Amino acid sequence: MSSAKWHSLQSADVLQRLDSSLTGLTTEQAKKRLIEYGHNTIIQKTRRSLLFILLGQFSDFMIVVLLVAAVISGFLGEPQDTIAIMVIVLLNAIIGTVQEFRAERAVAALRKMAAPDAYVFRDALEVTIDATALVPGDVVMLEAGNLVPADVRLLEGEELLVDESTLTGESHAIEKQTEPLADKELAIGDRLNLVFKNSMIIRGRGKGVVVASGMETEIGQIAGLLQDETSVKTPLQTRLSRFGRYLALTVLAICIVVFVVGLLQGQSILLMFLTSVSLGVAAIPEALPAVVTISLALGARKLIRHNVLVRNLPSVETLGSVTYICTDKTGTLTQNLMTAELFFVAGELRQSMPESEASIPWTELGQAMALNNDIMDKDGKPAGEPTELALFEAAHMVGFDKSILEQAKPRIAVIAFDSERKQMTTLHQTSNVVTAYIKGAPEQVLQQCIQTLNTDGVTAFELAAVLAEAAQLANKGYRVLAFAKREFSRLPELLDADIVERELTFLGLVALIDPPRSEVPQAVKDCLTAGVIPVMITGDHPGTAFAIAQRLGIIDNDRAMLSGDQLAKISDDEFSRLVDSIRVYARVTPEQKLRIVKALQDKGEFVAMTGDGVNDAPALKHASIGVAMGQKGTDVAREAADMVLLDDDFSSIVRAIWSGRRTFDNIRKFIKYTLSSNTGEIWTLFLAPFIGLPIPLLPIHILWINLVTDGLPGLALTTEPAEPNIMSRAPSPPKESIFSHGMWQHIIWVGLFIGGISIATMAWAISRDVVYWQTMVFTVLTVSQLFHALAVRSESTSLLRIGLFSNLPMLGAFLLTLLLQMVVIYTPALNTIFHTQPLPMVDLIVCLLLSSLILFAVEIEKWLMRRGVIYA
Repeated sequence: MSSAKWHSLQSADVLQRLDSSLTGLTTEQAKKRLIEYGHNTIIQKTRRSLLFILLGQFSDFMIVVLLVAAVISGFLGEPQDTIAIMVIVLLNAIIGTVQEFRAERAVAALRKMAAPDAYVFRDALEVTIDATALVPGDVVMLEAGNLVPADVRLLEGEELLVDESTLTGESHAIEKQTEPLADKELAIGDRLNLVFKNSMIIRGRGKGVVVASGMETEIGQIAGLLQDETSVKTPLQTRLSRFGRYLALTVLAICIVVFVVGLLQGQSILLMFLTSVSLGVAAIPEALPAVVTISLALGARKLIRHNVLVRNLPSVETLGSVTYICTDKTGTLTQNLMTAELFFVAGELRQSMPESEASIPWTELGQAMALNNDIMDKDGKPAGEPTELALFEAAHMVGFDKSILEQAKPRIAVIAFDSERKQMTTLHQTSNVVTAYIKGAPEQVLQQCIQTLNTDGVTAFELAAVLAEAAQLANKGYRVLAFAKREFSRLPELLDADIVERELTFLGLVALIDPPRSEVPQAVKDCLTAGVIPVMITGDHPGTAFAIAQRLGIIDNDRAMLSGDQLAKISDDEFSRLVDSIRVYARVTPEQKLRIVKALQDKGEFVAMTGDGVNDAPALKHASIGVAMGQKGTDVAREAADMVLLDDDFSSIVRAIWSGRRTFDNIRKFIKYTLSSNTGEIWTLFLAPFIGLPIPLLPIHILWINLVTDGLPGLALTTEPAEPNIMSRAPSPPKESIFSHGMWQHIIWVGLFIGGISIATMAWAISRDVVYWQTMVFTVLTVSQLFHALAVRSESTSLLRIGLFSNLPMLGAFLLTLLLQMVVIYTPALNTIFHTQPLPMVDLIVCLLLSSLILFAVEIEKWLMRRGVIYA
């Protein structure tokens, strides 16, 4: 039973349609409706078992190829490869399982937010029941401190103030009313006669009828969106999946060719089978999943130092590819703390109040701000409604202490705020006069003013000028309150608003706003420099949203803004044409947030979504990467997100983008390195028979090269420092191949180069015995790959500039792998196993010099790249 139109009906009509009354339902009615509507809980779909989710991780094509490679490695007598591959595959499967399990935990967190009890009328008696037993038609009582147990249409209300920030994104509590609203299509935040499940009653009391329970509530519909939406694959996952398919097919074709050519040369079937299979195992970069995982883990470890908690490892890389950041306003870009920012007194607009010894008009305003509120002391700290708290603290900061002022001017009466008058009055007694301080909406208070308090005394009140000032402040996104006073010789006998709140003396206007976080403007600039477009999506009012976005540099004209009402009237096709030009969305619903994210993704964008409220959770889950706030965020938002900003600092996202780009660069470097090296082995085995030379290497040589070169040097690339221009370049297009920017050309020519010097070494030493020249080829192939690892540490920067010592793990991997190769050559026991023999010093130096040629060749390539000659 949806609450979509209840706000437009009279209270009597609501009760009639629900077949209820002011005294609530009978026990029998409630039992029948509980059967019809179900319990007032968030329902979870049937949960898949962890084992089922885990088994599903092994369906990826690259994983299947690796498993086949593991079996073949075991068959060839290389159990260490089999174990390594199986560990890597299992680790990746566990990561994927955890990722899929998060969505169910998000819904579980939503379930935990529910109110435990509800105060209802049953059989015309007020009783306390378990909130899960509420049904449509139940009449509930609400008071300050309660969580709203269901979606409720208000029937009665007394100073009712409700915090709906987790649902709507509003930065301040909402004053509720009971009268029907004419517009049937109002956004959730504008349905002032409804309160919603899991909102918090801040002040006052009320009575209402349940119009929706369980999954039919607004919060329940969000839970449904969370369950229905599936996570989107990261750019890296998409690229690696595509890469794995193409690589497996290519390697299979090459192995078949090598096998056939060897047979045509007269080689034995067993030798050629083992050679072909060994080549296939060597060509598959089984270390790739490990390198990816370690790169992501290292990135995640660095981010935790900057208060960014990574809940889903692939998201570390995803941020490096993000093209749009769709961010919530309240608590993300702003402090979620109402602040008095501008003050208009005696015709003067100031950004701060003067000290308490200032002129009479400023002193009177300061006293009014300090005294006209219901702020209470709670555990040594002031507590109360956020707007009143902001006014209280602004006055307190400049010396107007409420506790001291009340000793001289004790409160003797109050006319409480109500939604019709939109103002509040407190009356204070001094020795010879009673002073009434009034605060409220400018359009109400100013109409009752007849004079203004200035530095020179009292002058005539200029209504039009002050109203214009208030309107101008409101248009800039401020919440504006007017203050006035009236003095009586004694307390009026009839304490009535119509008597007290007239013939007032105007004191001033106070403009309040939830201010931007201080670090955000620079973070927005950094995003724009990095080619990432920030977009604000909020449930707040358009004027406030536009004002904050303009101050942050997100928007510069109102044509780049859409409200939820406007968005609802736009077709999907029209919105698709507009979406990449809109920078601010205001007064939007959770479903619309999701629509915005999907529209951007449909245009090929990779979207990060930040947020802290329940209303953000569906979009956080569906976005390419969801980023939740850790301090002010809800459990629901955190469980739906991939990352959590522990300090709620938007600028941490910029550091995460930096880390993501560095991670992706290093993964690219590993792929570039390992495929070039593997291609060198393939060209060596493939080309030698075509020029009349025997098979250059034995299967044991191929597997050894694969083990030592893909291992330590490859892993050392994960620790490579970031490229100098990492945050001044545009993000990689999500659909761009991982082999772009000259990578595939590099792989081909480097593979040919390594293959060429290996075959040249073979041709030079072919007159010696077979074990001797195979040792030389074996050494050149191994060491040339080590020099290549040094060369590809940077995409375009020279090794001389970055230095050997800027990546100590790589230098250590180079020296250790070289030492292992020497051990294989010069240890008699290993000579028998690896079919090698010691080389004279002169021949070893020749092998090292030939291998080092690849370093100089790649440096020349980078020199040409820097000048834009190639790969431009």
